[in-house]
Amino acid sequence: MATKKTPAKAAAKKPAAKKAPAKKPAAKKAPAKKPAAPATDAAPAEVLTNPTWETVQIARHPERPLFTDFLNAWDPDAIELHGDRLVADDPAMYAGLAKIGDERVVIVGHRKGRTPEEKVANRWGMANPDGYRKAMRIMRIAEKFQLPIVALVDTSGAFPGLDAEERGQAEAIAKNLADMSVLKTPIVVVVTGEGGSGGALGIAVGDRILMLEHAVYSVISPEGCASILWRDGKMAPVAAEALKITSSWLKKLGIVDDVIPEPKGGAHTDPAKAIETVKKAILAAIKELKKVPMEKLVDQRYAKFAAMGRFGK
Repeated sequence: MATKKTPAKAAAKKPAAKKAPAKKPAAKKAPAKKPAAPATDAAPAEVLTNPTWETVQIARHPERPLFTDFLNAWDPDAIELHGDRLVADDPAMYAGLAKIGDERVVIVGHRKGRTPEEKVANRWGMANPDGYRKAMRIMRIAEKFQLPIVALVDTSGAFPGLDAEERGQAEAIAKNLADMSVLKTPIVVVVTGEGGSGGALGIAVGDRILMLEHAVYSVISPEGCASILWRDGKMAPVAAEALKITSSWLKKLGIVDDVIPEPKGGAHTDPAKAIETVKKAILAAIKELKKVPMEKLVDQRYAKFAAMGRFGK
């Protein structure tokens, strides 16, 4: 009789082992948190078609006219001057003598490059300290011979490499800001594509700041801003809207003086027309500036930049 009871007891205990699967519903609670992640990704999608982000894309269009396109159209015989007389000659920064219409000028600008090889050689238009020092050396020649200065701005920023920092990137840009503010010759600046941070400002202190309609000008790129504020580059469209980097906003804020209209769809749709429009705007600005006494011109330039950022009383 005792031997028959033992199997019976063992069988009775088997249902207890089947209770483990009953705990599975608790494991299914984790997926309930997933909606929070798509919410972050969905935010940029809602603004991908906002006008500001569209402007950023047009400013970066691969067929948009570059510095060399403007220069070759205005003066194929322009003379490039090389070297900062300290370290090297930076190909990312052009500086030389040119003729725009009937005006002899000193022209400086960011040289991005069109082909992959040119882009790599020129670091996509991101200048080293050597480039900013070269630009200032040539601009001093303009002051000496009373030649107007024309600066074409198109860069995502100054080159962030270790060598650039070791050679004083910040100091080179800061010195350009100080020196350009008191140069005794007319200075016309045109933001043609991207005007990125100090890399742009290093050659952008002038009496007239012009900007193409679909160019952008900002203290930081939308992607850089998004990575700092949201730790997410996908929020770049939101950052672009908040930064107020378009020509219309910058005109309202007093950062730029005039906006140069572009062909419908952007300068890349009709480069020749866009280049000619910029030429006319530059010549008109130079003609106007030449009428102002030099001392007064310098005082106005200094006051213009000193007043930026002052809002209200």
